Amino acid sequence: MPMDLPPDIATMSLAEIARAVDEARLPPVDSWTPAHCGDSEMRIARDGTWYHQNSPIGRPAMVRLFSTILRREADGSHVLVTPVEKLDIAVEDAPFVAVAMQAEGQGRTARLAFQLNTGDLVTAGPDHALRFAPGEDGPRPYLHVRRGLEALVARPVYYELVERALAGDDAVPGLWSNDAFFPLEPAA
Repeated sequence: MPMDLPPDIATMSLAEIARAVDEARLPPVDSWTPAHCGDSEMRIARDGTWYHQNSPIGRPAMVRLFSTILRREADGSHVLVTPVEKLDIAVEDAPFVAVAMQAEGQGRTARLAFQLNTGDLVTAGPDHALRFAPGEDGPRPYLHVRRGLEALVARPVYYELVERALAGDDAVPGLWSNDAFFPLEPAA
């Protein structure tokens, strides 16, 4: 069955994005408990590129399909899981990359929606937190996507976040989205 093309976040209102997120249906990977079958010979690079046997997967629809059966295990490892098998997949950083952002409102009334490299849409808020981890080249922003899976926020989107955070009037620079506040600095 072919997968739909991902939406264009730049042409959508936040209400349309919220509706699309609500309509998204993902496989119930958390309820599947197959035996471990081995290694998928796949990896997800830091830039979000998916590889199989060290060759990039060139079909975006295949990457989107695989991303729907990705699960993070309790030990922090990642697997591709179906009802009958579970295969390891190497993830260099985060399995997703937030490549675009749509913002609405300011301060406490703000809402921030992100589009991932897989086409998925995620609205930051209490269930989809933004966090900033220290890194060698400065803070590294991450967005919680689902069930322990995160997206690294791409540098251009990070610059948009910083601009919004510094324009705010909060005592601590940070971002509001869906009534949740995310400080720009990593937690001590």
